[in-house]
Amino acid sequence: MALTHSEVTNLNITTEDACIVSIQQNKNSLCVQWSNGTESEFHYLWLRDNCSTAFHEKTGERDFDLLSVSEDIHPLNVEWNNDKLNIEWSEAGHKSSFLQTWLYKRCYSRMNSDRHLSTYQSWDTSFVNRIPRAQYQDVMNNDADLYQWMVELDKFGLTLVEGMPDTAASTTDFATRVDYLRQTNFGTTFDVVSVESPINLAYTSISLPLHTDLSNQETPPGYQFLHCLANDCVGGESTFVDGLRVAEELREQCPDHFKILAEYAVPFRFYDKEHDIRQHHPVINVDSFGNIVEIKYNAHLADIFDLPANIMHEYYLAYRNLMARLRDERFKIEIRLQAGQMVVFDNRRVLHGRNKFEDTSGLRHLHGCYVDRSEFKSRLRVLAVEQG
Repeated sequence: MALTHSEVTNLNITTEDACIVSIQQNKNSLCVQWSNGTESEFHYLWLRDNCSTAFHEKTGERDFDLLSVSEDIHPLNVEWNNDKLNIEWSEAGHKSSFLQTWLYKRCYSRMNSDRHLSTYQSWDTSFVNRIPRAQYQDVMNNDADLYQWMVELDKFGLTLVEGMPDTAASTTDFATRVDYLRQTNFGTTFDVVSVESPINLAYTSISLPLHTDLSNQETPPGYQFLHCLANDCVGGESTFVDGLRVAEELREQCPDHFKILAEYAVPFRFYDKEHDIRQHHPVINVDSFGNIVEIKYNAHLADIFDLPANIMHEYYLAYRNLMARLRDERFKIEIRLQAGQMVVFDNRRVLHGRNKFEDTSGLRHLHGCYVDRSEFKSRLRVLAVEQG
């Protein structure tokens, strides 16, 4: 084995432009020292699995068979220069070449929790005075405005769109600027109006408690678009609470309650003459890096809890604790939507509801649809590249 390097000529190196100054070959990995003083470890199987030849040249999908090499594969020769790290492997005479910048940005051994911090910023009732707003025409006609609106929606989970045309089609026209719509048992779009024979509390005039839409689904919808076509009644104000902020406080003040709500799943169910849709979910979802990423809370769709007997009482105490905090005025925002406004929010983060209204005092009509989180995040990443 030979380790060689070319002279490093660029002395003005930033953290992102760090280059290799030395390499040590260990039993299963290379230990790389960078010019900015940091260190990385790259395992041989990881390097071979991520060789550029491991990916289809057209689709970019990995088509390398990891079992085609042994678990003991190792470099016979390692060389580097200002731009690349080159490896000659012990098997099949294969050679790999990696850009140093590519390796540095993907160094898993020095990745800490900061790399995986959530982009979300939680809020309380004071957020009502600084809710991000966008203009319909601006977002429809300019990708830079679309990107800025999406960044704020991703960060805060709640925005208002002004200047909406007086048509139901404008709701879907706007939402599809992000991506395709999510279809549910309520259709691709839905109208929130009071009807004589409702199949859901949303289609009544009574107050609607704070909730996550369709928590009975395997994956509840991501972003909800609610376009106000008319709101001439008495009452009917829309209410919102950032479930993220409430869960953050719960984790800080009552960690045992937070833990039980995050670890144990409870049943949710919606049924009518045509559907019986059921799913178990934890009320709080934490990702692999400890970030609170979802709240699935819907007391009127909660089915009969079927937890283990030794958990049931403590779970109810935790559930009541969360429920009380969600009703705390410190967190609630109340908005009376006007015709021509649309509220867009992250359904699996921001809980929404509405006050009771008098359906004989005037028409209240909202037109809605959903776009899932995966499509939203995808569009946001593509726009980020396009916008530089």
